[in-house]
Amino acid sequence: MSARTVLVTGGAQGLGAALSAAFHRAGYRVGVSDVNEQAALDCAQALDPSGQTAIGLALDVRSQAGFEAARDRLVTRWGSVEVLVNNAVVTVARPVLEIDPDEFDQVMQVNLRGTFVGCQVFGRYFKERGHGRIVNMASLAGQNGGTATGAHYAASKGGIITLTKVFARDLAPFGITVNGIAPGPLDSPAVHSLVPADKLAGIVAGIPVQRLGSLDYVADTAVHLAGENAYFANGATWDINGGLLMR
Repeated sequence: MSARTVLVTGGAQGLGAALSAAFHRAGYRVGVSDVNEQAALDCAQALDPSGQTAIGLALDVRSQAGFEAARDRLVTRWGSVEVLVNNAVVTVARPVLEIDPDEFDQVMQVNLRGTFVGCQVFGRYFKERGHGRIVNMASLAGQNGGTATGAHYAASKGGIITLTKVFARDLAPFGITVNGIAPGPLDSPAVHSLVPADKLAGIVAGIPVQRLGSLDYVADTAVHLAGENAYFANGATWDINGGLLMR
């Protein structure tokens, strides 16, 4: 199998860095993109100091031109792109009655608009090639109305689940699959910074498996969904939540 290329948005830290590393371990050439260009460059450097199989690039996911430029750079560098992982996210933990409408818009712009623009830009590119894989990072919060990470975050993740279905249905005839992953609370820097230690203990106690989720396992699931043989997984949102939501 020839080497495949993936673009990971928000790929420089936290879950994004785990995604970038998992695809690199699986033999992919990785475009690590982030709004923080230096962080993206540092992450790519850590994956491959030679730059042969990983590069960092700046990307503001709200921008269609930004996505097109990232796509073109990877195509110029490696000849093609086979996978897009929409992971870039903004989280602001705030009670729903205290959320300013402008702040609501800002979160939705990155999380939901960013996913839409990425799916659209790469959907067109993959359609021309007759093959592609898109993995969108959703969240348990978008399924159960959880507000610990903010109602705007939860609403954006619910929207991502719906966009995943729409793009999956429309792009499937062209050899493209679109799936989502909805993690519950993860053992990540973001969770530990958002939730005080005493409250986190209570959250863990309420998870049926009594543990926080693994960043690496979520990332490996994304690699699985991006595989060439994953053509029959389409329009699904894969739950990784320790049993907090069963259906």
